[in-house]
Order: sequence, then C-alpha cells, then structure tokens
Amino acid sequence: MREFAEYLKKEKKMADNTVEAYERDVRSFCRFTEKWGLENPEEAANAEVVAYLMHLKQEGKARATVNRKLAAIRTWFQYLVEEGRISRNPALDIKSPKIERKEIEYLSVEEVERLMEVPDHSPKGIRDRAILELLYATGIRASELIALEIDDVNVRMGFVTCDGENMKARIIPIGRPGRKAMEAYLYGIRQDILARHPQERTLFVNYIGKPITRQGLWKILKEYGEKAELSHSLTPQVLRNSFAVHMLQNGADLKSLQELLGHEDISATQIYLSVTKNRIKDVYDKTHPRA
Repeated sequence: MREFAEYLKKEKKMADNTVEAYERDVRSFCRFTEKWGLENPEEAANAEVVAYLMHLKQEGKARATVNRKLAAIRTWFQYLVEEGRISRNPALDIKSPKIERKEIEYLSVEEVERLMEVPDHSPKGIRDRAILELLYATGIRASELIALEIDDVNVRMGFVTCDGENMKARIIPIGRPGRKAMEAYLYGIRQDILARHPQERTLFVNYIGKPITRQGLWKILKEYGEKAELSHSLTPQVLRNSFAVHMLQNGADLKSLQELLGHEDISATQIYLSVTKNRIKDVYDKTHPRA
C-alpha cells in the first residue's frame, strides 16, 4: 500500500487527501475479499469486484461513494498491471453507477453582496472578509485555500497562484474587492498575529498563529452564512458554485471557466450550464411577446 500511495502521488499527481481516500477504499475492498476466503486480494476477479459493489449498495452507500470506491479499486488493479503482478485489470469493464445530479446550490449576486457586508472591522472580521472575498473571487476549493502560502498571493498585480488537486499550477485573478480585503489582512492583522511566529508561511492562520484547518474554515463560513440569512447553508462549494454560475451568466466561455476551476475534464464544468439555460428560459418567458 505504501508503494501504491507513492504511485498515486508521483505518477498520478494526486493530492494527499485523494491518496488517503484511495488507500482507505482499497483496504476496505481487501478486507471484503478476505472475508470471502480470498487470501490474496490481488487475485480478485470481476465477480469479486461486482460482489463488493453490490455489498456497498446493500449497505445503503450513495452512488457517488460507490463510484469513488470503484475508481480507487480500478486504479489499484491498474497499478498492479503496470507492476507486472497481474495480467488484467478485473475492474476495467465495470461501469460506474449513474449519479442523479443534485440541483446546484449557489447564491444570488445580491446574497453575495450581503454576505460580504457581515464581517466587522475586528482582527477576526478582517481575516474572515479576506477568506470570503478570496473564495468567491477565485472559486478555489477549501483544500486549495487552506494550502495557500503568502508567496502564492500577488496583491499588487491582483492574482493568486494555486497548485490544485492535480498539482498543475493555475493563476487566477482576484479582483478589486478581493485585493482590498487581502491588503487589509496581509499587511495588517496577520503581521500582528504572527509577531511571535514570523516564519509561518501559510496564508490564513488562527489566533495563535497556526494554519486554519478545514473544520475551522467550515465553522467560519457557517457563522457568516447564518448571519447573512442566505437561501443555502454556506460552504466552500456553494461559494465555488456561485463563482462559476455568475461567471457564465456574465458571458464567460466554458473553456476559460474550466481552467479557472482547475477541472481536468470539461464535463465537470458543463454541469453549470444547466443553471444558465434555466435563466435564459426565464428571460425568454418574461420578454418575448409570444413566449
């Protein structure tokens, strides 16, 4: 498994969180095959993989979870093929369950404006406004925001450099409100917080100068989402969705949006088109004389 993890990091360029998830999923599959009496999980055939997927379904696992576990198993067997330990990938021809797409949750422009007015001028408020502005201005993921270092942000030129999940760096503009919020945080309260820890390079830190955690970020967003009385619970994904939808609504092309979001496959970006199509129909219904 250690060798498999190295393969995922070096060959597949996967992020640490993804590698850990794949390891857990493969270990779970191996435990299942052992219960079936298969001493060596590497000898599993198509039938064992299908049986495991049926087992997950009987346990009530969501289709998205089943798909992720199947992707991990398929990648593991592919690794074994490339290493010459097996001759064929038994999971290669198994189709992933179709996922029923949920309605995309995003904020209106008015809700975003209301949200940005909530943080006050206290040190915490200045930091939190910078977090909110950066998430909405760039559409980056929670994991990407947490991993940012001060050298990744160029306030004067107005852009942030983000490595992303596939370790391919992308440069994303911040915008004027984002730059203003970042200036107030970077050159003000962050320096005060880190007076005793000037060597800390992580961009966003907590009160004791330690990098904020994923749980800490979600807590911050939940707090401001409730205060702003938004139509949806505020999460990093809701702000990422809002960024994407508002870009498309204002004329952004799909290819540019794909690059900004860091999607490997453009099909992941196309899900946002459904929102804009509904908006176009609403406009047509309201404005065309014969609608």
